[in-house]
Amino acid sequence: MAKELSNMGPPPVNGFHSFRRAVLRGLAIAAPPLLTIVIFIWIFATIQNYILVPVEATARTAIVWAIQDIHRDLPDTAPEDVTATFDSTIYHKTGNGQWVPAKVYNAVYDNLRDQPMPITGYGVYEQYVQQVFLKRKLTIPFVLSVCILGLYFAGKFLAGGLGRILWNASERQIMHRLPIIRNVYGSVKQVTDFLLNEQEIQFTRVVAVEYPRKGMWSLGFVTSESMLDIQDKAGEPVVTVLIPTSPMPATGFTINAKKSETIELNISLDQAFQFIVSCGVVVPPHQQTQGSPVAGQIQARLKPTESESADTDAQSKNG
Repeated sequence: MAKELSNMGPPPVNGFHSFRRAVLRGLAIAAPPLLTIVIFIWIFATIQNYILVPVEATARTAIVWAIQDIHRDLPDTAPEDVTATFDSTIYHKTGNGQWVPAKVYNAVYDNLRDQPMPITGYGVYEQYVQQVFLKRKLTIPFVLSVCILGLYFAGKFLAGGLGRILWNASERQIMHRLPIIRNVYGSVKQVTDFLLNEQEIQFTRVVAVEYPRKGMWSLGFVTSESMLDIQDKAGEPVVTVLIPTSPMPATGFTINAKKSETIELNISLDQAFQFIVSCGVVVPPHQQTQGSPVAGQIQARLKPTESESADTDAQSKNG
């Protein structure tokens, strides 16, 4: 028996399996930070492409039309002239023959460096406005402040009775009636409401309850002490339990269970959410089983030996 125990060990692993295991282990380590960076880059790119760039383009057009000083022709200028003075202002000719103030032209020319100079007066003013009035260190804080103020006023308006009524009516009449959009909008709204809204549901503790049938245990959150009529019918205290679904606990089932038929779990709300989102993979450390696979292998090897020795004893007695 000792010889058999000494020969026991992990099954042989060839080179390919060892390589694959190392790659998967490295991927498991590198994936979380990489995905976090990718998500933040995607958020920044989305904000830049769909909010910052359109706001900059609108503001640039408005400022150009407000300050532009473009002339198609100036008096007393020859075709070969590049600069000219008109009304005590020095003008510079652009590539298409238009005249713009020399200070505007020179400012754009000095900042473009290796990029080609715009050939139209409007293009010169666009570059000038971008360089002087719409620098990113000015536009990003401004757009961020405007967005925060817009969200604040929208939240204040929708928190009131009239605003909430109008918004709910628009959702029912428009978003919930469009064939394809209503499905996407409904799913997105469930997730955002769960993540962003102030939670009116207060989870008091984490329990395990036999649901959806006896012998099958589900993890749930106690939300209240249920309703009086249900407790009177049950004849004992009843609790309301929210059974979330994996991997997104934004949806679930609300059940009423007898308090005596629930098991109080010694885990925090964060640990419970991690368990649900990971589909049961992430188990709190103090709730993990401590069974050793090596001990199981030893026990499996000892059983045949014990049965063989029993058979030998029986044969010797019979003989």
